[in-house]
Amino acid sequence: SNVKRQIRESAEQEEKLFYKGRASEEWLKDLEPFGTNWQKPFLEDAPWLIVVFRKNFDVSDKGEKAKNYYVQESVGIACGFLIAAIHLAGLCTLTHTPSPMGFLSEILGRPKNEKPFLLLPVGYPKEGARVPDISKKEFKEITDFI
Repeated sequence: SNVKRQIRESAEQEEKLFYKGRASEEWLKDLEPFGTNWQKPFLEDAPWLIVVFRKNFDVSDKGEKAKNYYVQESVGIACGFLIAAIHLAGLCTLTHTPSPMGFLSEILGRPKNEKPFLLLPVGYPKEGARVPDISKKEFKEITDFI
């Protein structure tokens, strides 16, 4: 679709800047095993794109602002549940966070009190897709009981 094309082109512009100067050499070296680059064809190939926005404040009918609390935490937890549900439905996704993501607000016509948080392309994996073999830390490595 035209919207997915706009999102891809804008994301790739930001990614080019990231790979050609914004990212440190250390960061780029850490990304090497994943084989990523500035090109993001999956943004058009995926049948669905879910764009998650965070809302830092609400605006009343009178134009008054009302702050929302724990927005980052709440949206992060909700995204975790959403990703788990996508996988349980037999689909796949990846988290994509081009930086900055303001172009998503513009393309999708979102209000000023909403900021892009996460972009999830959703669908079935492409033939021959490779998934990194990443292991979790052992439970004892991440816990302390007091």
